Amino acid sequence: MSQDKVFASPREQIEKFKFDDRVASVFGDMISRSVPGYGMMLDMIGVIAREVVTPGSNCYDLGCSLGAGILSVRHNLPDDSCRIIGIDNSEAMTSRCQQIIDQDDATSPVEIRCQDIMDTEIKNASLVVMNLTLQFIEPAFREPLLEHIYQGLNPGGVLVLSEKTNLPNEHEQDTLTDYYYAFKRQQGYSDLEIAQKREALDNVLIPDTLGTHRTRLHQAGFSHVTPWFQCFNFMSLLAHK
Repeated sequence: MSQDKVFASPREQIEKFKFDDRVASVFGDMISRSVPGYGMMLDMIGVIAREVVTPGSNCYDLGCSLGAGILSVRHNLPDDSCRIIGIDNSEAMTSRCQQIIDQDDATSPVEIRCQDIMDTEIKNASLVVMNLTLQFIEPAFREPLLEHIYQGLNPGGVLVLSEKTNLPNEHEQDTLTDYYYAFKRQQGYSDLEIAQKREALDNVLIPDTLGTHRTRLHQAGFSHVTPWFQCFNFMSLLAHK
Protein backbone atom coordinates (compact mmCIF):
# COMPACT_ATOMS: atom_id res chain seq x y z
CA MET A 1 0.00 0.00 0.00
CA SER A 2 1.46 3.35 -1.05
CA GLN A 3 1.76 5.98 1.67
CA ASP A 4 -0.36 9.11 1.47
CA LYS A 5 1.87 12.13 0.82
CA VAL A 6 -0.65 14.09 -1.25
CA PHE A 7 -0.55 17.16 1.01
CA ALA A 8 2.95 16.72 2.43
CA SER A 9 4.58 19.54 0.43
CA PRO A 10 3.66 23.23 0.81
CA ARG A 11 1.34 24.52 -1.90
CA GLU A 12 0.97 28.11 -3.03
CA GLN A 13 -2.64 27.43 -4.00
CA ILE A 14 -4.89 24.72 -2.57
CA GLU A 15 -7.18 23.24 -5.19
CA LYS A 16 -10.48 21.61 -4.34
CA PHE A 17 -10.13 17.98 -3.29
CA LYS A 18 -10.68 15.47 -6.10
CA PHE A 19 -10.67 11.70 -6.25
CA ASP A 20 -8.13 11.71 -9.03
CA ASP A 21 -5.27 9.34 -9.89
CA ARG A 22 -2.99 10.79 -7.23
CA VAL A 23 -5.57 10.29 -4.48
CA ALA A 24 -6.68 6.89 -5.78
CA SER A 25 -3.11 5.59 -5.75
CA VAL A 26 -2.83 6.17 -1.98
CA PHE A 27 -6.48 6.05 -0.94
CA GLY A 28 -6.23 2.88 1.12
CA ASP A 29 -3.58 4.47 3.32
CA MET A 30 -5.30 7.84 3.29
CA ILE A 31 -8.66 6.66 4.56
CA SER A 32 -7.30 4.25 7.17
CA ARG A 33 -5.15 7.06 8.64
CA SER A 34 -7.85 9.73 8.29
CA VAL A 35 -10.99 8.02 9.63
CA PRO A 36 -10.76 6.82 13.23
CA GLY A 37 -12.29 3.38 13.65
CA TYR A 38 -12.40 2.75 9.89
CA GLY A 39 -11.25 -0.86 10.15
CA MET A 40 -13.89 -1.71 12.74
CA MET A 41 -16.54 0.05 10.67
CA LEU A 42 -15.68 -2.18 7.70
CA ASP A 43 -15.69 -5.34 9.81
CA MET A 44 -19.09 -4.53 11.27
CA ILE A 45 -20.56 -3.86 7.82
CA GLY A 46 -19.70 -7.49 7.13
CA VAL A 47 -21.56 -8.51 10.29
CA ILE A 48 -24.57 -6.46 9.22
CA ALA A 49 -24.47 -8.00 5.73
CA ARG A 50 -24.51 -11.49 7.24
CA GLU A 51 -27.68 -10.61 9.12
CA VAL A 52 -29.70 -8.68 6.53
CA VAL A 53 -28.75 -9.85 3.02
CA THR A 54 -31.23 -12.33 1.58
CA PRO A 55 -30.56 -14.93 -1.14
CA GLY A 56 -31.17 -13.71 -4.68
CA SER A 57 -31.01 -10.02 -3.76
CA ASN A 58 -28.69 -7.19 -4.75
CA CYS A 59 -26.25 -5.27 -2.55
CA TYR A 60 -25.05 -1.80 -3.54
CA ASP A 61 -21.98 0.10 -2.45
CA LEU A 62 -22.53 3.70 -3.52
CA GLY A 63 -19.21 5.52 -3.59
CA CYS A 64 -17.29 2.25 -3.46
CA SER A 65 -13.80 3.80 -3.96
CA LEU A 66 -11.30 0.89 -3.86
CA GLY A 67 -13.86 -1.71 -2.82
CA ALA A 68 -13.12 -2.25 0.88
CA GLY A 69 -16.82 -2.20 1.70
CA ILE A 70 -17.58 -4.53 -1.20
CA LEU A 71 -15.09 -7.10 0.10
CA SER A 72 -16.52 -6.91 3.61
CA VAL A 73 -20.00 -7.61 2.25
CA ARG A 74 -18.82 -10.21 -0.28
CA HIS A 75 -17.23 -12.41 2.35
CA ASN A 76 -20.41 -12.44 4.43
CA LEU A 77 -23.12 -13.23 1.85
CA PRO A 78 -25.49 -16.17 2.36
CA ASP A 79 -24.68 -17.69 -1.05
CA ASP A 80 -23.58 -16.89 -4.59
CA SER A 81 -27.11 -15.97 -5.69
CA CYS A 82 -26.49 -12.49 -4.29
CA ARG A 83 -24.94 -9.81 -6.46
CA ILE A 84 -22.93 -6.74 -5.43
CA ILE A 85 -22.94 -3.56 -7.51
CA GLY A 86 -20.22 -1.03 -6.73
CA ILE A 87 -20.67 2.53 -7.99
CA ASP A 88 -18.18 5.38 -8.08
CA ASN A 89 -17.94 8.39 -10.36
CA SER A 90 -14.12 8.40 -10.31
CA GLU A 91 -12.59 6.33 -13.09
CA ALA A 92 -9.30 6.34 -11.16
CA MET A 93 -11.10 4.61 -8.29
CA THR A 94 -13.18 2.14 -10.29
CA SER A 95 -10.25 0.93 -12.38
CA ARG A 96 -8.22 0.15 -9.26
CA CYS A 97 -11.28 -1.27 -7.54
CA GLN A 98 -11.83 -3.73 -10.38
CA GLN A 99 -8.24 -4.94 -10.10
CA ILE A 100 -8.67 -5.54 -6.36
CA ILE A 101 -11.96 -7.40 -6.84
CA ASP A 102 -10.40 -9.55 -9.57
CA GLN A 103 -7.73 -10.68 -7.10
CA ASP A 104 -10.26 -11.62 -4.42
CA ASP A 105 -11.00 -15.33 -4.00
CA ALA A 106 -14.71 -15.01 -3.12
CA THR A 107 -17.12 -16.12 -5.83
CA SER A 108 -20.25 -13.98 -5.43
CA PRO A 109 -20.67 -11.83 -8.55
CA VAL A 110 -19.52 -8.21 -8.37
CA GLU A 111 -20.14 -5.50 -10.95
CA ILE A 112 -18.14 -2.27 -10.77
CA ARG A 113 -19.53 0.76 -12.59
CA CYS A 114 -18.03 4.19 -13.14
CA GLN A 115 -21.27 6.10 -12.79
CA ASP A 116 -22.90 9.00 -10.96
CA ILE A 117 -24.83 7.50 -8.04
CA MET A 118 -27.63 9.97 -8.76
CA ASP A 119 -28.15 8.08 -12.04
CA THR A 120 -27.89 4.58 -10.55
CA GLU A 121 -30.93 2.33 -10.64
CA ILE A 122 -31.51 0.62 -7.28
CA LYS A 123 -33.63 -2.52 -7.42
CA ASN A 124 -34.16 -5.77 -5.50
CA ALA A 125 -31.79 -4.50 -2.82
CA SER A 126 -31.48 -6.00 0.64
CA LEU A 127 -28.47 -3.85 1.56
CA VAL A 128 -27.17 -0.48 0.40
CA VAL A 129 -23.91 0.89 1.79
CA MET A 130 -22.94 4.55 1.62
CA ASN A 131 -19.64 4.68 3.46
CA LEU A 132 -18.47 8.31 3.75
CA THR A 133 -20.19 9.22 0.49
CA LEU A 134 -23.29 11.33 1.15
CA GLN A 135 -21.11 14.10 2.61
CA PHE A 136 -19.73 14.71 -0.90
CA ILE A 137 -23.20 15.04 -2.48
CA GLU A 138 -24.65 18.52 -2.83
CA PRO A 139 -27.04 19.02 0.12
CA ALA A 140 -30.04 19.73 -2.11
CA PHE A 141 -29.67 16.30 -3.73
CA ARG A 142 -29.27 14.27 -0.54
CA GLU A 143 -32.92 13.67 0.32
CA PRO A 144 -33.91 12.78 -3.29
CA LEU A 145 -31.04 10.27 -3.36
CA LEU A 146 -32.16 8.69 -0.08
CA GLU A 147 -35.74 8.51 -1.36
CA HIS A 148 -34.45 6.75 -4.48
CA ILE A 149 -32.51 4.26 -2.35
CA TYR A 150 -35.56 3.65 -0.17
CA GLN A 151 -37.71 2.86 -3.20
CA GLY A 152 -35.15 0.33 -4.45
CA LEU A 153 -34.81 -1.53 -1.14
CA ASN A 154 -36.86 -4.64 -0.52
CA PRO A 155 -39.09 -4.69 2.59
CA GLY A 156 -36.79 -5.26 5.54
CA GLY A 157 -33.80 -3.93 3.60
CA VAL A 158 -31.16 -1.79 5.26
CA LEU A 159 -29.14 1.28 4.35
CA VAL A 160 -25.80 1.66 6.12
CA LEU A 161 -24.95 5.36 6.13
CA SER A 162 -21.52 6.34 7.47
CA GLU A 163 -20.58 10.03 7.66
CA LYS A 164 -18.40 12.65 9.22
CA THR A 165 -20.81 14.67 11.33
CA ASN A 166 -21.16 18.05 12.97
CA LEU A 167 -22.36 18.38 16.54
CA PRO A 168 -24.90 21.08 17.40
CA ASN A 169 -23.10 21.87 20.66
CA GLU A 170 -20.10 24.11 19.95
CA HIS A 171 -18.02 22.83 22.88
CA GLU A 172 -18.60 19.19 21.90
CA GLN A 173 -17.78 19.95 18.27
CA ASP A 174 -14.55 21.74 19.18
CA THR A 175 -13.53 18.96 21.58
CA LEU A 176 -14.04 16.15 19.08
CA THR A 177 -12.36 18.16 16.33
CA ASP A 178 -9.30 18.63 18.54
CA TYR A 179 -9.19 14.90 19.29
CA TYR A 180 -9.64 14.11 15.61
CA TYR A 181 -6.63 16.20 14.62
CA ALA A 182 -4.67 14.62 17.45
CA PHE A 183 -5.57 11.24 15.95
CA LYS A 184 -4.29 12.34 12.54
CA ARG A 185 -1.03 13.56 14.05
CA GLN A 186 -0.70 10.22 15.81
CA GLN A 187 -1.12 8.56 12.41
CA GLY A 188 1.92 10.48 11.13
CA TYR A 189 0.30 13.45 9.43
CA SER A 190 2.00 16.81 9.91
CA ASP A 191 0.17 20.00 10.82
CA LEU A 192 0.87 21.19 7.26
CA GLU A 193 -0.80 18.10 5.78
CA ILE A 194 -3.79 18.45 8.10
CA ALA A 195 -4.23 22.15 7.31
CA GLN A 196 -3.85 21.81 3.54
CA LYS A 197 -6.24 18.87 3.29
CA ARG A 198 -8.77 20.68 5.49
CA GLU A 199 -8.64 23.65 3.10
CA ALA A 200 -8.94 21.37 0.05
CA LEU A 201 -12.04 19.74 1.52
CA ASP A 202 -13.73 23.01 2.45
CA ASN A 203 -17.15 23.15 0.71
CA VAL A 204 -16.38 19.77 -0.91
CA LEU A 205 -17.05 17.60 2.12
CA ILE A 206 -20.12 19.16 3.79
CA PRO A 207 -21.10 17.33 7.00
CA ASP A 208 -24.53 17.28 8.64
CA THR A 209 -25.61 16.81 12.24
CA LEU A 210 -27.04 13.52 13.47
CA GLY A 211 -30.41 15.25 13.80
CA THR A 212 -30.34 16.31 10.17
CA HIS A 213 -29.50 12.77 9.07
CA ARG A 214 -32.33 11.32 11.18
CA THR A 215 -34.89 13.79 9.87
CA ARG A 216 -33.85 13.33 6.26
CA LEU A 217 -33.90 9.52 6.48
CA HIS A 218 -37.36 9.50 8.08
CA GLN A 219 -38.63 11.93 5.45
CA ALA A 220 -37.27 9.59 2.78
CA GLY A 221 -39.46 6.82 4.22
CA PHE A 222 -37.20 4.82 6.54
CA SER A 223 -39.05 3.54 9.60
CA HIS A 224 -36.16 3.14 12.03
CA VAL A 225 -32.83 4.98 12.15
CA THR A 226 -30.31 3.57 14.59
CA PRO A 227 -26.83 4.96 15.29
CA TRP A 228 -24.56 1.94 15.67
CA PHE A 229 -21.04 3.37 15.52
CA GLN A 230 -19.26 6.54 16.58
CA CYS A 231 -15.59 7.45 16.88
CA PHE A 232 -15.04 11.14 17.54
CA ASN A 233 -17.02 13.00 14.86
CA PHE A 234 -17.52 9.98 12.56
CA MET A 235 -20.80 8.06 12.84
CA SER A 236 -22.64 5.27 11.08
CA LEU A 237 -26.40 4.74 11.02
CA LEU A 238 -28.67 1.80 10.20
CA ALA A 239 -31.81 2.86 8.33
CA HIS A 240 -34.47 0.14 7.99
CA LYS A 241 -37.23 -0.06 5.43
